[in-house]
Amino acid sequence: MNGSTTDGVRASTHAPSNSQRLRPRPLTRRTLTNPASRNGQLVPLTRKELGVLEVLMSAEGAVISAEQLLEQVWDEYADPFTNAVAVTVMRLRRKLGQPPLIETVTGCGYRLP
Repeated sequence: MNGSTTDGVRASTHAPSNSQRLRPRPLTRRTLTNPASRNGQLVPLTRKELGVLEVLMSAEGAVISAEQLLEQVWDEYADPFTNAVAVTVMRLRRKLGQPPLIETVTGCGYRLP
């Protein structure tokens, strides 16, 4: 992958032949390949973790509620009272390392500042 960001985090998903790139601060995501990396080291992510990261990156700093993440990343049969979003965000934060990239906005949701 080409390009760099201030903290060196990248996430990618499979996509059609277009090489679309999203650049909200401070992450970069390429849509051609699957691995995510931070500071040049691959970070293995599950499909759900990658989905959450993709939604947060696409929001370009806006707050995304847990309900919105549940609707966009999980299927229509997901239990609205589940803690799956919080657990996935926790695992994603752990995998991405320090400094933390995902901010919790109490009572509202999550964002990438």
